[in-house]
Amino acid sequence: MEIRLEGTGGPEGWPVPGCPCASCGRLAPGHRRPASIVLDGRVRLTDARPPAGYVIRRTADGCEVTGPGGDRLLYAVGPATGSPARDADAPFDVVLMDLPDRPERLGDLRRRGRVTPATPIIAVHLGHRIPAESELARRLEFWGATAVPDGTVVDTASVRAASVQAAPWVRPRRTLLLGGSRSGKSEEAELRLAAEPEVTYVATGPSGGDDPAWLARVRAHRERRPAHWRTVETTDLASVLSGVPGTSLIDGIGTWLAAVFDECAAWPDGTPAAGHRAALDRVAERCDALTAAWRGTRARVVAVTDEVGLGVIPATPAGRLFRDALGRLNQALARESEDVALVVSGRVVPLPL
Repeated sequence: MEIRLEGTGGPEGWPVPGCPCASCGRLAPGHRRPASIVLDGRVRLTDARPPAGYVIRRTADGCEVTGPGGDRLLYAVGPATGSPARDADAPFDVVLMDLPDRPERLGDLRRRGRVTPATPIIAVHLGHRIPAESELARRLEFWGATAVPDGTVVDTASVRAASVQAAPWVRPRRTLLLGGSRSGKSEEAELRLAAEPEVTYVATGPSGGDDPAWLARVRAHRERRPAHWRTVETTDLASVLSGVPGTSLIDGIGTWLAAVFDECAAWPDGTPAAGHRAALDRVAERCDALTAAWRGTRARVVAVTDEVGLGVIPATPAGRLFRDALGRLNQALARESEDVALVVSGRVVPLPL
């Protein structure tokens, strides 16, 4: 099956004519034309009656096309949710998907076996939801997908041959994302793992009790996460990291450390100096154990933590003590991470060695 991508943009293309947004302002007119896909030079996905030999099905996963030779294409654009159970149908040969809309759909397809490591994933319906082409490329690298220029022709037979020689999809094992409050660090962590087939979300913060503001924050985090992700609430991060290999998102290190201070009774509260020193030693031991588990993990893990020291000096001894402890822990974890980045106002600044 020959797949010609005449246009890879959204319904109005990218940039959108007359749009004053920054994303459109960065591009020359006609950079990406409105989406248009032609199969074998004669079949359009909008055809109500495809020619003989072609089967077009509208399913929960999108528009599924089977060609005369049995080649299979998925065109996943618009609202769609896959079945939670594994489909009996074979994997697709090529997937064209609106990834900026809901990248977690790709993770669900991978989880159900409809997309394999050999399946090419091409992003379509691209537009000003993405700030720039460079940001699109950055996200697609995390998701194991690619974008192609208008006019690109993909042949499924060539794709199958190329997939045999293709390099494996390699991602960093340990990623540490730092940022201040409301910097976008949690959203960045979720974005990076959105297309993974299986993710364990490790929540280290308190349940919220009766605090409406905290409960609303927890609910917003939960609603952002893909439905097929698993959630674990624990402060035993050493066990999580030393457990069965998989993919985990830890959110976050700051709330974990606050819980450890609680568990070790390490907050300054008038306790005699010797007793307080012993409590701080217990905190240090927990931090050392976490760093060792982070260093030795076989899992892929993305952790979110608070960057400290950029704002006002804490007014209380407890605040200064916590700031110093978290700063030391961040440094220890960063030394053992393949990938470290700082998130500021939703923008990601890599921190290379």
